[in-house]
Amino acid sequence: MKVLFITSEAYPFAKIGGLGDVSYALPKALRKLGIDVRVILPKYNNIDDGYKNKMTLISEFNVSVGWREQYCGLKYLEYDGVPFYFIDNEYYFKRNNQYGFYDEGERFSYYSRAVLDAIKYIEDFTPDILHCNDWHTGMIPVILNHDYRNNNQYKNIKTVYTIHNLKYQGVYGKDILGDLLGLSEDYFSEDKLKYYDGVSFMKGGINYSDIVSTVSNNYAEEVKMPFYGEGLHGLLGSKGDKFIGILNGIDYELYNPDTDKNIVKNYSVNKLENKVKNKITLQKELKLEVNPSKPMIGIVSRLVKQKGIELICQVIEDILRLDVQIVVLGTGEQTYEDSLKYYSSVYPSQIHAHIGFNEAFARKIYAASDMFLMPSLFEPCGLGQLIALRYGSVPIVRETGGLKDTVKPYNKYTGEGIGFTFSDYDSNDMLNAIKRAREVFDTKDIWNKIIEKGMIQDNSWIHSAKDYLNVYQFLL
Repeated sequence: MKVLFITSEAYPFAKIGGLGDVSYALPKALRKLGIDVRVILPKYNNIDDGYKNKMTLISEFNVSVGWREQYCGLKYLEYDGVPFYFIDNEYYFKRNNQYGFYDEGERFSYYSRAVLDAIKYIEDFTPDILHCNDWHTGMIPVILNHDYRNNNQYKNIKTVYTIHNLKYQGVYGKDILGDLLGLSEDYFSEDKLKYYDGVSFMKGGINYSDIVSTVSNNYAEEVKMPFYGEGLHGLLGSKGDKFIGILNGIDYELYNPDTDKNIVKNYSVNKLENKVKNKITLQKELKLEVNPSKPMIGIVSRLVKQKGIELICQVIEDILRLDVQIVVLGTGEQTYEDSLKYYSSVYPSQIHAHIGFNEAFARKIYAASDMFLMPSLFEPCGLGQLIALRYGSVPIVRETGGLKDTVKPYNKYTGEGIGFTFSDYDSNDMLNAIKRAREVFDTKDIWNKIIEKGMIQDNSWIHSAKDYLNVYQFLL
């Protein structure tokens, strides 16, 4: 079985969010199940030169973008046993960042056609399945259906389309995209692509793929409701058993506190006493009060409303009155960045906010923190809580999306549960969940049992990979 995994980002080459982790770890897990999975993504300018210098040029060809012909170089590099292909075009991808440009619709229209054309030039590999991810690849099933089905190499290819975050749908003007994509007018007159006054890449992916998935069972049900569905709830609800939820995992080799070179002292569920050394070191490094008995709350997140940062800012002084420390790593909306920096300056011994992102520092927070806060407004899956569990940091989460699927709340009467949860999107409800965690923290034997149960949970990719294998086999 041959699968081409199509994405806009993949660790370690280009990673902005959870999609980058998934695009590395899921193909790796699928290959262990015997599937010939290969990954393709843009060759961005900010990919490390160490990787770019090792890439091999496979082929060069032109790609139609409207009335223009644009150059495409197809490059190859194997990493960690996974074959990666890169679409090379300096006009579209030699920029300082991966996303956020005025011509995003054009960039990923080009990318969509370039990926499909690249299949002709990959030796001994015609995919049985195209596995597309998020809005950037949503037009690939559409163009495949419109322009490539008459070609024998493409006529039997099936498509899987995975939604990682429904909020970002790739909506652009119909007139512009009609020219860029080369689709006939009847495609744009159909409701399958329309999104109010524009055209939605994501809607195209949902309508023209054989199977649509999203990244947790609970989120798959939530997005059928107006509040979570971002205008596509009716469409997703109409898909029946062609729309499924498959929970994400994390790479247990990549995220392993017993071998992680980013942290000061390695530890495991059997050497849990070593974890506190990471906290003491981080307290010293950040000039927080050095006190191993004071609980540290970690937050590694985009600082945006979706992640519930507004709830934290609303009651942050109330949280600090619980005699805890807070360490934040992330970047996002200016309002939240400024607010967190302000409280860091007012309470320097209790809170540290690092605006930006650094993978090594993120690992230090996971290893040092006692609790990990994710009060999301919505969360398709969430990887932070899974990493936190792996590193023995007890999650405090809102019961939404994948957070609800993965964090069973602690029950003081039965002893069950691996975290603390709240249901309403409300700062006081969140504060009460933190208070419950704070109270249990002081009872070390109970707290350590919660940590241990979380650390032995199997949130690796093996289960999800088997689920995707079943989907692929069903399609074929």
